[in-house]
This record gives sequence, structure tokens and C-alpha cells, in this order.
Amino acid sequence: MSGDYRAERLELSPEDMRRLGYGVVDLLVAHYSGLASGPVGRKGGRGELEALLREPVPEQPGDPLALLERLPRDVFSNMLHVDHPRFFAFVPGPGNFVSAMADALASGFNVFTGTWFAGSGPAQVELVVVEWLRTICGLPEGAGGLFVSGGSMANLTALALARHARLANRTEGAIVYTSDQTHSSVARGLRVLGFAPDQVRTLRADADFRLPMDQLRREVAADRAAGRIPFCVVANAGTTNTGAVDPLPALAAFCREENIWLHADGAYGAPAVLTGAGKARLEGLGAVDSLTLDPHKWLFQSFETGCLLVRDRNLLLEAFQILPEYLRDTHGASGEVNFGNYGIQLTRSFRALKLWMSLQTFGLDAFREAIARGIKLAEVAEEALAEDPTWEIVTPAALGVVTFRFNADAEASAVDALQGRIVEATMAEGFALVTSTVLGGRPVLRLCTINPRTSDEDMRETVHRLAATGTRLAAEMNG
Repeated sequence: MSGDYRAERLELSPEDMRRLGYGVVDLLVAHYSGLASGPVGRKGGRGELEALLREPVPEQPGDPLALLERLPRDVFSNMLHVDHPRFFAFVPGPGNFVSAMADALASGFNVFTGTWFAGSGPAQVELVVVEWLRTICGLPEGAGGLFVSGGSMANLTALALARHARLANRTEGAIVYTSDQTHSSVARGLRVLGFAPDQVRTLRADADFRLPMDQLRREVAADRAAGRIPFCVVANAGTTNTGAVDPLPALAAFCREENIWLHADGAYGAPAVLTGAGKARLEGLGAVDSLTLDPHKWLFQSFETGCLLVRDRNLLLEAFQILPEYLRDTHGASGEVNFGNYGIQLTRSFRALKLWMSLQTFGLDAFREAIARGIKLAEVAEEALAEDPTWEIVTPAALGVVTFRFNADAEASAVDALQGRIVEATMAEGFALVTSTVLGGRPVLRLCTINPRTSDEDMRETVHRLAATGTRLAAEMNG
């Protein structure tokens, strides 16, 4: 670094800042442009990584450009690339370069979006982007929300809001209803909010892995008869396991009749409403009381970009606003929005900038086409699976998810174990990554295909390699 490097002031010279900045951009460009030709990633062992990275805290200045050489070699090479076009595990995070640059800007300007006083321009951008999402998802005027870290925090915030709105924060005797396909963050959020396990009714999903309305009606009636208080139903707007969507119109009508809060977890699935196919599956999305969505999934933003939308935005203030004396100067004039009063966090980064810049750069229609591409890719995978009799399709392509099993002539327990061995072998190979889940009590393989940069050939070759791996492992098992 240059002689103007002032370590004691924690600053670099303009020249050195440019060198470091250009080095970071070059590294990112190399990552994005070379991703498809490299492995989907690897998981380093703890001992290996301890040897690479364990060291005392540095006492003296070092060269940040040298770190840019070390990072891809020792750190980024020991991770799964969730933005890789052949990463089909869990729910991928495809991201985009504009979003990454927005992250750098928000961090570089060190934007604080907890109060209008400290960040009026950023707060206005967040208001605009929340309004865009409200419109896209079909919630009425008067709805609003805020950006959070992801689906877990959005679900926690929504459940806290439901507790306030329906129970005045008194939890005794209160009951919440979910299905066995509901994301684990809901159970964790309820635990944090003080609900005991016996206050959660986890209903077994129907044959299509949707929340069963008849059973829900029976459970609510039984709880009311027993003097308990049904207060919240958590619906799925695209389950992680299969892409299933609960019967939102029927649920909305039922919850209105029963004065029950209806929350929908659309963390990955909700943005599919932009497409024709997705809109048909997500009918009734705008009728919920609250909705979780994660732009860092199917809106192609970098982590951490979650969002909560609420049918009545005024309830957020009622539930979360507290004005201590040290924040009195931030209260401001009417119309000034302090997002720190709308949720759990006061210190908040400028998450909305990523989606704002991405939409301004590419346009909503490009996002619509990218989401439609993900839906189509799952159908391509299903077609490839159907051509090979070694595969059993468990759930057909739905919202970019398809599940399937490798069939083998062996005991059921051995075939069950084979599914996990296929996942392990595929990860070791590095060409693509899938994961398994459990449906109907049996392990299945699962593809989630929401990356718009995945090619049809990527999809078909992945299915072909999975079949070859399954055949090889089955032969070893029987040999």
C-alpha cells in the first residue's frame, strides 16, 4: 500500500481505496462470469479449516490486496455456491451483480434506516419498494411493511403482530394452527414469543401436501368448545418441500368468520405471483393479514433481504413503537416514517436499496421472465425424470420444485438410505447439488430450480448424472 496509508486512523488513501475497490470488483466479476464452469462448491472439514485460518489477531497492518488472493483460495473455495446455476438444494439464492453493488453502496455509506431523522432518503426508498411489493402481491391500499433479515425474522415479526392484534399480547390459552409442511422458523418464532408446544396445532397435510380445511375447522371448533382461543393460522404460499400452496381463498374466508389472524409464509413462493402460472396457484394471496417474502430467493437479491407485508400497516406501530427520551428528536413531523418503530430492530441497514436498484436496472418484466424460467426448469426436470424408469416422481413440478425417488431392487430401508447416499455422492462430485427431504414418511430427492441462469442442458445433465450415481450405488449395495 502507499505511504499515505494511515492505519491508526483506520483509513486508506484515495489511491489505495481505488486499488482495493477495483480488486473486489474484479474478484466479483470473475466469480459471476466463471461460476457455471466451476464446481457447485465444497464443504471443508473443521480440522482442515482450522489449519488454514486459525491465527492470532494481527497486531500490525497488513496488505488488503493480499487478502483478496487469500479469500478465494482459503475461504470462498470452502462453501456451497448457492448462486451456482446447478445448485438445486434447499432454496437457492441466485442473486445478481447489481444487488451486490447496492450492498457495497449501502455498507460504504453506512446507511442507518431506523429513523427518518437519520435516513430520510433511504426510508423513502424503502417505502417505495414496499409499495411495489404490496401491489405485486395484491394487498389492498393501507397495507405496508418493512424489510428484515429474512423469512425467520419476518415470520417472528408477523407472529408478534398477530399476538398483539388478536390477544393483546396475552398468550394464555391461545392456539395457533399450522401444517406439517410449515417452515421450522414458525415453530421457533412461537417458542421465542412464549407459546408452549401444546398451544400449536400441527395438522397433517393432505395428499397434495396442503393444509386440510376440514380438519382445521374441526380443530378450531374443538378448541373453542374447550374454552381455548384460536388466534392465528399460518398458511404456506409455496412450501419448501414441494412448492405446495395452501387453499388461501378458503382460509381467508374462514379466518374472517372466526376472527383469526391469517399469516402466509411466502418466503420463496410469493414472488411467483408475477407470472401467469404462479398467479393461478397463489390465488387469494392478497387476502391474508400478513405475508412473508424473501427477495433474496425468487427476487434474486443477495442475502439478507427479507420482507414482511401487513394488511393494516398501522398495527405495526401499535405493536412495536416505543419512544424513549434519547429518540425524542427523531419523532419528527406527521408523515415521517421511522422504520425502527415498525419492527424489532432499531439499527437497520438499507436492505431496500438492492431490490430498488435491481428493478430500476432490469425492469419488472425481466424479473417476471426470470421467475417463469424457474417454473419451466422444474418441468424440464420432471420430463427428464419421466423418461427414465429408475425414477419415481413423488410430487410433480410446482413453483420450481419437483421431488422424486431412485428405485432399486432392495429392501425399503436400503432404498431409503440410498437417497441420502446419492446426495452425498453428488456433492462430492461437485457438478450439481440436490438435497433430500421426507414426504409421507419416506426420504425423497428434491430439486429447486429458481436460478434463471440454469440451462435446460444443466437440468437434463443433472438428472442423467443422478441416475448414473444411483445405479452405481445400488449395484454396490447389492454386490
